[in-house]
Amino acid sequence: MIELPDIPRFRALKLKAAETALVVVDMQNDFAHPQGALYVPAAPATVPVITQLLERARVAGARVVYTQDWHSPDDPEFAIWPAHALAESWGAEILAELTPRPGETVIKKVRYDGFYGTPLEHLLHLWGLKTLVICGTVANICVLHTAGSAALRWYQVVVPEDAVSALTPFDLVASLRQVSFLYQGQVGPAAALRFT
Repeated sequence: MIELPDIPRFRALKLKAAETALVVVDMQNDFAHPQGALYVPAAPATVPVITQLLERARVAGARVVYTQDWHSPDDPEFAIWPAHALAESWGAEILAELTPRPGETVIKKVRYDGFYGTPLEHLLHLWGLKTLVICGTVANICVLHTAGSAALRWYQVVVPEDAVSALTPFDLVASLRQVSFLYQGQVGPAAALRFT
């Protein structure tokens, strides 16, 4: 039996809204809706938590960014996964409950990493941000790759553990461990996070 290492968790965390973006990763029909092509059964439970995070970020004036998986029918990724998030399809749409508001940024991406081949890094630099609060799905795939790329660019990474989902509990815990240990990110409950 493998003993799981402890993951430090914040009990209260205040973030400067002017220096922070809330990044909602891939909360799309194909991942978070029961009829989706690659449905993550744990994803719907995170929707109310993400909704509350969005409300608090918006009120405080933090930037809100969504990533949106976006594939062509011949995407080589479909040799790894079944076809999903096809451009302009219902499956690629962001969940209706989490629809971006006017002025919020949607980053279309073709790989797991929200930075790869996208303008995300450029925008964050223009906005003068220092911290990314990353939520969504899938914790050990697109959330983790995006968090890793953010950390490698010296952004402070925060992952509200009840606002991310994975296909298995192991995958979720493993990804949170990586964020905390390898990327020196902050992990904790969404309710303990404040934008000031």
